[in-house]
Amino acid sequence: MSKYLIRARIHVDGTVEKHDIIGALFGQTEGLFGEQFDLKVLQDKGRVGRIIVNTKVQGSKTVGEIQIPSNLDRVETALLAAMIESVDRVGPYDAKLEVVEIVDLRIEKIKKIMDRAVEILKKWSKEKSPDLKEIIQDIQELLKLPEPISYGKEELPAGPDVDKSDTIIIVEGRADVINLLRYGIKNAIAIGGARKIPETVRELSKKKKTIVFVDGDHVGELILKELLKNIKVDLIASAPPGKEVEELTGKEIEEALNKAVDYKTYLENLVKEGSKDAQQLLQAQEKARGEVEETRREEIALPAGIVEDIKSLLGTLEAILYDSNWGKIKRIPTRDLVDELSKLPENNVNAVVFDGIVTQRLLDKAAEKNVKIVVGAKVGKITFKPPEILVLTFSEFM
Repeated sequence: MSKYLIRARIHVDGTVEKHDIIGALFGQTEGLFGEQFDLKVLQDKGRVGRIIVNTKVQGSKTVGEIQIPSNLDRVETALLAAMIESVDRVGPYDAKLEVVEIVDLRIEKIKKIMDRAVEILKKWSKEKSPDLKEIIQDIQELLKLPEPISYGKEELPAGPDVDKSDTIIIVEGRADVINLLRYGIKNAIAIGGARKIPETVRELSKKKKTIVFVDGDHVGELILKELLKNIKVDLIASAPPGKEVEELTGKEIEEALNKAVDYKTYLENLVKEGSKDAQQLLQAQEKARGEVEETRREEIALPAGIVEDIKSLLGTLEAILYDSNWGKIKRIPTRDLVDELSKLPENNVNAVVFDGIVTQRLLDKAAEKNVKIVVGAKVGKITFKPPEILVLTFSEFM
């Protein structure tokens, strides 16, 4: 930004163009105070800015205004102003040039800033001052312990997202639900002890992915075993040894849930450790999962033409993707199935029928894309089957 602005008026006794006036300024001041004070040299060094000329013709004369930005000091700027007043001709015509004012642009800028500061202060003073009582109330609301809802006919303590979420976290008591709510986990539900598994929890476990999160003590182990005997359990998480879920920090909760293992791995490890109950619990889980699968088969209406589609796929190593109305989205090679699902948006594919082996990789991708039904030629080694996916084989239709 320039420091000063020289403003001058010019009168020419004839009709001339802007470039004629600028040419006169340069030509008639050249060499007056040495080469270093020539307008062209000063412009090249950035000490004088772009000269602006505005003119209009009045009869046979030309009048106008000249603006010259200056980065020179006060004395040099005054000398420059006086120098341009020496211009007395433009082309063949007599001319008179008079400096009107020299504006200190820094002062102008300061004035604008001050005026704006006054506007801001006026607006600020009109705004509502903070109310101390409201601030204290807001802080109290933030510090207030979150309250669980009462869920199901047994009015179990639960987070507000138990219905909305496709996953539930089963914990022991109300205090556990409150602690999870404190750290933003809203899909937990408490069983309130292990003597009898609430019917509400049984039904939820049939429809949703189920994580059991127990205390890191002997009582927690007993409650976990009771759940494994009676309902479908997908993943198992535990508080650190000697700690309860209700006293965990947010970081400890996150670590425990991230380390959750699937029911099969957990029970197989118990078998290796020589647990007497492990085999029985494994059988109970397989039975519970079989019942859930059977219920889902009955609930899901498969189209009458599915058998014909399966017959058309036999021996082709191809797959058909279906939407929620069993409309065919596309037919692709089985080898491209996982990659194709990766490209499609969630909830786009409802079912997959393909001539190939159902793998863990495929089920993981299907769960990620909310696929509900997977029908394959046969099922491979699966370590964890997402509970929301119904898995069928060709043999069940032939």
